[in-house]
Amino acid sequence: MSRSGCFGVLALSTAALLAAQEGPAPIDVERYVITAEINPAGHSLRAVAAVRFVPLEDKLTSVVFGLHGALNVSSVTGKSGEQLSANRPQGDPAIRVAFREPLAKGESTEITFHYEGRLTGKEESPVPGIRFAAIREDVTYLLYPARWFPVSGYTADRYEYELKATVPEGYRVVASGLERREPAPSGGTVFSFTSLRAGFPGSIGVLPGDPVGVPSEGVTTGLYFRGEQADLAGVYGAETGKILTYLTSIYGPAPQANLTLIQTEDGAPNGYAAEGILFLAPRGITRQVNVRLLANQIARQWWGVLVSPATRDHLWITNGAARYSELLYDEHTAGQAAFEADLRDTYVEALTVEEPPLIQSSRLEDYSPEYWVLTGAKGAAVYNMLRSVVGDAGLSKIFKEFQDKFAWQAVNTGDLRRTAEAVYGSDLQWFFIEWIESSSAPEFKLDYTIFRTQKNFRIVGKVSQDMDTFRMPVDLRIETDGNPEEKRIEVVGTSSEFSVETFGKPRTVTLDPSHRVLRYSPSMRVAVAIRRGEMFVETGNFPEALKEYQRALDTNRASSLANYRVGEVFFMQDNYQSAANSFREALNGDLQPAWVEVWAHINLGKIFDVTGQRERARNEFQLALRTKDNTQGAQEEAARYIDQPYKRPERADR
Repeated sequence: MSRSGCFGVLALSTAALLAAQEGPAPIDVERYVITAEINPAGHSLRAVAAVRFVPLEDKLTSVVFGLHGALNVSSVTGKSGEQLSANRPQGDPAIRVAFREPLAKGESTEITFHYEGRLTGKEESPVPGIRFAAIREDVTYLLYPARWFPVSGYTADRYEYELKATVPEGYRVVASGLERREPAPSGGTVFSFTSLRAGFPGSIGVLPGDPVGVPSEGVTTGLYFRGEQADLAGVYGAETGKILTYLTSIYGPAPQANLTLIQTEDGAPNGYAAEGILFLAPRGITRQVNVRLLANQIARQWWGVLVSPATRDHLWITNGAARYSELLYDEHTAGQAAFEADLRDTYVEALTVEEPPLIQSSRLEDYSPEYWVLTGAKGAAVYNMLRSVVGDAGLSKIFKEFQDKFAWQAVNTGDLRRTAEAVYGSDLQWFFIEWIESSSAPEFKLDYTIFRTQKNFRIVGKVSQDMDTFRMPVDLRIETDGNPEEKRIEVVGTSSEFSVETFGKPRTVTLDPSHRVLRYSPSMRVAVAIRRGEMFVETGNFPEALKEYQRALDTNRASSLANYRVGEVFFMQDNYQSAANSFREALNGDLQPAWVEVWAHINLGKIFDVTGQRERARNEFQLALRTKDNTQGAQEEAARYIDQPYKRPERADR
């Protein structure tokens, strides 16, 4: 059984260079006026984009915009219609516009781009490997990261816009803003949209026909699902209403009461959120509703649309809150145990990337795995630890006051800290320095002695860890002859002494029993090493994956999961003897998680079939069936090969 996802090595790619060129930009874009003709049958776009902006520097001589490399600029004109010099190498996603006269700081000006091109989805994207734009007859999606219109200050500079999109008869344009429509002079329909507030509008869909409307919880969701996903519109619409209603209770009113869900295509991001619109790839629209994906994307109506990061260094605010919304909704629907399991997975993921600190997120490549791990998983961990400090009611109040105070604005970490301090009633700079400006995590060591007093018991102890600047309140759970008792102590610096009293006789003392602090422990180090190994496997870097799995085994030789992952790598490399040895070790280990047992038997069966040992293979498949564990379809997989031998896939080199 394998995990999905991806992992890469930090690199300054085209996307990173483009983001660096676009922001922080020396201009403040105020407004776009875009006129576009979209031809789904011809996969083509022809557009004129007028950009009004204010220079933030004096004597500005040029400015860089991001524009999709497949779109060809025919001309760029100034405020008076004069031709401007526009320099862009063929296919480059960045275009530099030079002005005839230097622009004065603070004086609004306007330039107009005339451009056209074909976007079939096969063109090189501004973010390599991810499709953010395609014009097709069954679905057209043009997302903001595609830079299908000139973009400056990517994800940071909020703007207003007007859009007039002409499409053929029978098609409908879905976009953010106030909608109007009228017949086009040459046939078809002109859809006009005007933004009501500054944000990041401009992600649009062009679809044939009308959406399926699904009412739920007082919310009506429009869904454009097709193909195998068409019959899932009802359940996805119903779940969307539930999630939107729940998140409204946490964050306050959403920017838009009803949402539209658009199915994109393979190669597009699993999810992308614009104001009032969610774009979902087919692989994200699963038979069992993908609640985590929906919750994350719906949360971005607040965290991304209503408030957005002032610079890319503050991306953790929105990405972390969207990720934490997944956990909160799981807690709401499935209970505390499900929340704690999700939280542990999130903490494991957060620890797989140690650098850079959250406040230096701009160093990461846009949409890279490290980007999502750091800003999403670690960001969610920070919110959960803040909850531990300020309490459930305190965090809820912080969320609502932050959204209310900064609605339709760009925000930074200082804005969030000051809001949290106002709610908490005390300084929280120490917390933000520890978790936002620093990058390490502690590993606690607890020593204690129990004393009997005249009336009760006293526990005197010490917590040690190796981070000199660390400070965090940490819970103690004390198991006694009676009911368990909870205490809270302050861990400050490398050595913190404490003394607490209990009514019942203490039996055991556990530090941070609910694992609220993002920290290492022997079991966490094993889990983190395995997760890193999985990430390397997903990019085909088997040597590095084996190194990580070996680190896990060095800590816990009995780890069934680590042994199983080693077996997977050897199996993918056709090293069947070593794979079989590792799967046997997995079966002889701690059998955590439980699914390791069934899948180890299945893989051993496949190995024996490949090596011509049919009876031994059948025996392994039967052992797999006896477990009755059907994790990721294990029972069906085992049953398939009881009577029909497994055959390894054909490959040209063997």
